[in-house]
Amino acid sequence: MTSVKINYIELPARNLEGTKQFFSDAFGWQFIDYGPDYIAMQNAGLDGGFYRSELVVETAKGSALVVLYSSNLEATLVKVKAAGGRIVKQVFSFPGGRRFHFSDPSGNEYAVWSE
Repeated sequence: MTSVKINYIELPARNLEGTKQFFSDAFGWQFIDYGPDYIAMQNAGLDGGFYRSELVVETAKGSALVVLYSSNLEATLVKVKAAGGRIVKQVFSFPGGRRFHFSDPSGNEYAVWSE
């Protein structure tokens, strides 16, 4: 039987330089530039990249939600805000933990959760 699993994710970004700066400042991720319209992320937990686009990822539009894990939700919330992220859902509880949603400077929505 063939094994198939999620291996790579690509997300839109209006501003690639701003995206690199935000995720570097907020989470310590690193990036490799592949031309003027694509950057690959490193140290993010899953391989992937950002491509230049005016489109955005929002759950209200039916987009999939990338959910990050943090061992310290409050400290991560502070870092997201300090890096220029916008909180779109304040911290709330759900079965199994707590989380908040934010958008990056390009307008893409993400969530961060913790136990």
